[in-house]
Amino acid sequence: MQRWKTNNGLPPRLGLYDPAHEHDACGMGFVASIRGEKSHQIIEQGIQILINLTHRGACGCDPETGDGAGLLIQIPHKFFVRECESLGFTLPEPGEYAVGMTFLPVEKQPRLSCEGVLERIIREEGLSTLGWRDTPVNGDAIGRVARASQPYIQQVFVARPAEMDEDAFERKLYVVRKRAEFEIAESDIEDKEFFYIPSLSARTIVYKGLLLAPQIANFYGELSDPDAASALCLVHQRFSTNTFPSWKLAHPYRYVAHNGEINTLKGNVAWMHARQSILASPLFGDDIKKLFPIIEAGGSDSASFDNAVELLFQTGRSIPHVMAMLIPEAWAGNPHIKPEKQAFYEYHASLMEPWDGPAAIAFTDGRVIGATLDRNGLRPGRYVITDDDLVVMASEAGVLSVAPEKVKRKGRLQPGKMFLVDTIEGRIIVRSRDHSFATTGFRLHRRRFEDDHGADGGQGRRTRRLNGNRHAACLPERQAAAAVQLLQAAFCAGNQSSD
Repeated sequence: MQRWKTNNGLPPRLGLYDPAHEHDACGMGFVASIRGEKSHQIIEQGIQILINLTHRGACGCDPETGDGAGLLIQIPHKFFVRECESLGFTLPEPGEYAVGMTFLPVEKQPRLSCEGVLERIIREEGLSTLGWRDTPVNGDAIGRVARASQPYIQQVFVARPAEMDEDAFERKLYVVRKRAEFEIAESDIEDKEFFYIPSLSARTIVYKGLLLAPQIANFYGELSDPDAASALCLVHQRFSTNTFPSWKLAHPYRYVAHNGEINTLKGNVAWMHARQSILASPLFGDDIKKLFPIIEAGGSDSASFDNAVELLFQTGRSIPHVMAMLIPEAWAGNPHIKPEKQAFYEYHASLMEPWDGPAAIAFTDGRVIGATLDRNGLRPGRYVITDDDLVVMASEAGVLSVAPEKVKRKGRLQPGKMFLVDTIEGRIIVRSRDHSFATTGFRLHRRRFEDDHGADGGQGRRTRRLNGNRHAACLPERQAAAAVQLLQAAFCAGNQSSD
């Protein structure tokens, strides 16, 4: 019998099934210390939240194989220092190295080939490999179907050059991962469809797989180690709606965990592809071409959304800025929105069309963590803030036991609003999008909009730019006219859905 394979582990298009229609409807949540205090308890509480969201996931004919579950935490430095010393190499200080969680072919020869490609690209990009670590996993903890498709899981440790700051390091790691994904996908390496990098960062690491929520701590035993500590834990239990689950399509992704659907996906992806030939960024220079394709072929709606988040974040925007661009509130014709906010959304409407749900999305860059609900408002989200500065947010209330006398505040996600925890500054922003990125950003974009269009919204002194802010992946001004034509063509050809 012929084995069905595609690069993302899904069956090929057949009859009424099309992998392009992969959607999710799941349970997601997070727990975080507002003060940014790292502890093993945060990870334990995140796992408990995940277990209490088990009913929001699904399984197939094998009741021990779930549609996918996972969690994202900050790099557990103390734990990895101990483990790597036992393997014969030493880790530098936090932020001076990255950890890559990798899914690889099970057979030795193709696995070594994938490792070789990744190490070569790391060298070519001016970085160095400190070493590899086999991630201890317990195959007996998962179902028969999950074991049959289980990849070989390793962690790669990458050193940051002394002359490179942490943000530049993250951008270079982005280039490394995109190059490796593309090169291996185009290669003739056997079982190359197993290759996937859930995370490659100096800030966060993702543990996920074709699991049920109660299985994750038994499968990834290191999550139970007392030396594994984090100030935040983002979790997700997947319900793959009328689609095929796989290891790589489990959540969280590198920045988001998603409950719902992106129903404008075809148009969103078409526009992202249309922009590629004219994208530019002073932060990437010529390296930006190494990121193509921005949206990975065959990914789910959540995976494609995460690809877009990653591009916008790595080109200089803050994570809440990115989320406000991609999932705007209902601003057009809304008399209750301040003029500065109206200008922000209208300005960014020329750069990015909305990725509309219904969708509730939790997100993090490893320092800031939050959640937002799209303007349709059709996915639940509840949060609790305790008197000891713990935040719990999830798809439903009661995912973590909190004594009533400890509850300082509680509430729900509201349509178009954002809930944000800044673990660096030790503060929380509830409901409004008038936070730090926007306080000055809204005013800045109002000035830009009026400069481009006039204060009354008419034609301003310049042609309306499509190049975002000075930190963004942008379009050179001389290409703006060609960009407008290209995007208009994409709109007509891409079957764009709009609200």
